[in-house]
Amino acid sequence: MGWLTRHAGGARVVLKVTPGAAASRVQGVELNGAGQAHLAVRISAPPVAGRANAALIRLLARRWGMPQRDLELVSGAGARHGSPDAVIARLRAIEGGHPDDVGQT
Repeated sequence: MGWLTRHAGGARVVLKVTPGAAASRVQGVELNGAGQAHLAVRISAPPVAGRANAALIRLLARRWGMPQRDLELVSGAGARHGSPDAVIARLRAIEGGHPDDVGQT
């Protein structure tokens, strides 16, 4: 599975989120040690009481020009630093990804 896959009514994006960063930003598509792609995101909010998750949704909604209600954290919400998260989003284009990068599930 790639970092971006189509789903009915939306898409799934595999993320590696680092909370507690100096600044919130999307770093871009990266590969982990196993060669699996993910979208790397740094969030300034700490991983306490859902603050990092809320900041992640705000950042991605703003970046992708969509309402926060169209984004949903579906796994990894309680994962420790470095674990990939998955987000469902209604998107047309994400992070300049090439159409060949988008898989089907």
